[in-house]
Amino acid sequence: MSYFTRDFLNFFADLRLNNDREWFQANKPRYEKAVKLPLEQFIAHAIDRLHLIDATFHTTTKESIFRIYRDTRFSNDKTPYKSHASAVLSKYGRKESSAGVGLYLELSDEGLSIYSGVYQPDTKQLKNIREAIAAHAEIFTELIQAPDFVSKFGGTIHGERAKRLPKELAEAAIQQPLIYNKAFYYFHTFEPDTILQPNLLELVVEYYQAAQPLGDFLKKAIEEGA
Repeated sequence: MSYFTRDFLNFFADLRLNNDREWFQANKPRYEKAVKLPLEQFIAHAIDRLHLIDATFHTTTKESIFRIYRDTRFSNDKTPYKSHASAVLSKYGRKESSAGVGLYLELSDEGLSIYSGVYQPDTKQLKNIREAIAAHAEIFTELIQAPDFVSKFGGTIHGERAKRLPKELAEAAIQQPLIYNKAFYYFHTFEPDTILQPNLLELVVEYYQAAQPLGDFLKKAIEEGA
């Protein structure tokens, strides 16, 4: 089934040109009908589908969907609303403990983006991930070269690279240079019309399954280290 109509895309195109409270309040019924309610239904169905795949997958739409309101307190950009809808599909919901597990979705008139991995690890998390990759380099390499991961995410791990590493990690990085990374995330972007297609749910579930093995590795690394 199709969850979103063309007005989902049109709403965000219009919001980009009218990102102020007066316009949003005047168009709030449109937002509710074209964005909020369809997104809640889509995420609810995705949660149900993922629970069938993984019986430990328990979360709610409230724990999964991000608000459209921006936090402008520490930003030079004071526009009050995000120019996209966003949600996390993780058994941990939006909690920090979800790092490495599940998907982050952004949907707008500019397209669909599906992200997974670890984007901003803290110092201890980064140390644990690097040590786990160093200790299990062959397993890590197999995960990023897995056919499903390559077909969905291009086999590419993104993240800024450090210029230096501790000696023991620098030696391991000869075998696996991704140890230099400061982040470990991967993504795929789609054209806007993908959001309108009846196979959207199946597509997202397929990407969740492709991301999960590496996500489990990163999650375990964060929690346990090497």
